[in-house]
Amino acid sequence: MDFSLTPEQRAFEQSARAFARDVLAPKAAEWDERESFSRDVLQRAGELGFMGMYTPESAGGLGLGRLDASLIVEELSRGCTAMGAFLTIHNMATSMVGKYCTEAVIEQYCHGLVAGTHLASYCLTEPGAGSDAASLATSARRDGDDYIVNGCKVFISGAGETDVLVVMLRTGGEGAAGISALLIPADAEGITYGKKENKMGWRAQPTRMITFDDVRVPVANRLGEEGQGFAIAMEGLDGGRINIATCSVGTAQQALEEAVTYTTERRQFGNAIADFQATQFKLADMLTELVAARQLVRLAAYKLDQKDAQASTFCAMAKRFATDIGFQICNDALQLFGGYGFMKEYPMERHVRDTRVHQILEGTNEIMRVIIARKMLMDGALEIIK
Repeated sequence: MDFSLTPEQRAFEQSARAFARDVLAPKAAEWDERESFSRDVLQRAGELGFMGMYTPESAGGLGLGRLDASLIVEELSRGCTAMGAFLTIHNMATSMVGKYCTEAVIEQYCHGLVAGTHLASYCLTEPGAGSDAASLATSARRDGDDYIVNGCKVFISGAGETDVLVVMLRTGGEGAAGISALLIPADAEGITYGKKENKMGWRAQPTRMITFDDVRVPVANRLGEEGQGFAIAMEGLDGGRINIATCSVGTAQQALEEAVTYTTERRQFGNAIADFQATQFKLADMLTELVAARQLVRLAAYKLDQKDAQASTFCAMAKRFATDIGFQICNDALQLFGGYGFMKEYPMERHVRDTRVHQILEGTNEIMRVIIARKMLMDGALEIIK
C-alpha cells in the first residue's frame, strides 16, 4: 500500500501552502477582529482553482477527488481556519450546482462561483432541525413554473455576503423523501437576513439567520429531481465531514509547529522548555495523534473517491477523530505557551476558538458515534475495516 503523494498532489499542496503563508496568514487576525472575510482574497483563491476544486470539469471546476482536495484544504487551514472552512462550504454548494442543476443554470451561475467572483452559502440547518436534518420544515410550494418558499435557516456561513444559496426545502410529505434542493439568488425578493451572530470562533466568516417570506424561485432552479434533496444533502455531508476534519488537521499542524518553535526558544530555570521531558512527551503525543488523524482522514477521502460501500462510516470516523484530536492538539499547544497562549498577540488562542466548532458542525461528534455504532452493530466491526 503506497501512502506517498503523486507529483501532481505535491504541486497542489505546495501551491496551497504558499497561498496560506503569503495571503491568508498575514490577514487572519485582522479578519477575526473585524468579523468579516475578504472577497478579493477569495477571488484570488478562485484564480488558483480553489473555489471549484471538486466541481465537475464540465461546469468549469477542477474535478478533483476528495483526497486531492483535502490536501489543498489542509494547507489553506494552516493560514486561516475560518477562511479555509468557508472555502470548503462554498465548494460544497458550487459542486452541487455543477453536478445537479440544468445546463442553463450551470451556465448562468457556475462560472462566477468557480472563479470566486460570486460566493455560495449552503442552507440546511433550521431552528428545529439540526442533527435531525430530515425534520426540516422550510417549505417550497409549487405554483405553476415556480416554487413559493417560506421558512428560515440558521447558522448559515457567509449569509448576507454571498450571492447564491443552495437550500434544502420540504416539497413533499414528512421525512427525507419530501425534501428537495433549490438554488436561490441571495438577493431574491422576500429574503431577509438576521443579525451577524457573535460567535466564539470562525469570526472571520459572517454567520446569520435567513428568512424566506413568499420567495418565488423557478422550478428550473431545482437541483436534481423533486424529493432528491436529502440524498444530495447527505452526499454533500460525507464530503463536508472530510472537509471539516481536514480543517482540524491543518490547524493542528500549524499549532504544533508554533508550539515547537516557542518551546525551543522560551527558557525557564536555565533551560529551553523543550529540554524538559514533560514537554517532549507532550509534543511526541501531539505529533503521533496528528499523524493518526491525518491518515484516517485521507483513508476516508480515498474511500469516498472510490465510492466504497463503507465510505460514509469512514467519513464519520474521520470527522469524529480528527476534530476531537485537532481541538485537543490546539488546546495542548496553548498550554505549552502558558499565559502568552491566552493573549491575542499570538494566534494560538484563535486556533483553539476556531477548531472548537468543528466538533459540532457537519453532524455533531455524538451523531458520528451513532452512525459508526449502528453500522458496526449491523455489519460487524471486521466487515467495516476490511
